[in-house]
Amino acid sequence: MLLEKKFKRTISSEEELRSLIGTPSELVQKKVIHFIDTNCGEFISKSPFLALATSNHLGLCDVSPRGDGPGFVKVLDEKHLIIPERPGNKRVDSLTNILSNPRVGLLFFIPGLGETLRVNGYATLIQDDEILEQMSVKGKMPLIGIAIEVEECFIHCAKAFIRSGLWNPDSWLEKNDLPSAAKILTEHAKMPEYTSDAMEELLKEGYLKRLY
Repeated sequence: MLLEKKFKRTISSEEELRSLIGTPSELVQKKVIHFIDTNCGEFISKSPFLALATSNHLGLCDVSPRGDGPGFVKVLDEKHLIIPERPGNKRVDSLTNILSNPRVGLLFFIPGLGETLRVNGYATLIQDDEILEQMSVKGKMPLIGIAIEVEECFIHCAKAFIRSGLWNPDSWLEKNDLPSAAKILTEHAKMPEYTSDAMEELLKEGYLKRLY
């Protein structure tokens, strides 16, 4: 691999890795459950945002954000939940990955809370109207839902959030110092008809008119 040629010292076995990091404690090993209990259900009901990790049959990976009002993910029962698929840019990377490899990972966030909820399982794409109608917003029913059969649920600690200061407004950049999505898109796409200003307006229009 090119990475192995790029760096002088790499780790190539789990044995070598464990010799450096060690093994998880009994608590860490026992915190994993294999269904959605009351605690996990409450966490999901209060979460307005998650990251969805997928990969295709070749192992090529993708992580995609999903967000809506708290509780937008519907828990059907202790083994199944549904994520509504809202309008996006039509790349549908997550959806095409699921069609070729159903294994997925979810990470649920609650603003202000450092701990996150990790859920792993199998996914399938559904069009059951009786379920999707319950997930309508502003009279618009999602065309597709992502159904997850849960294999694992467990709480992930807050250390990354503490180190990053993610929820601490004092650590946030000033608005003028933030990266510009319009500038990045313009320079990457290299389409003459899209200036940075035109791209900014295009983004604003999509955010105002095409959320649902």
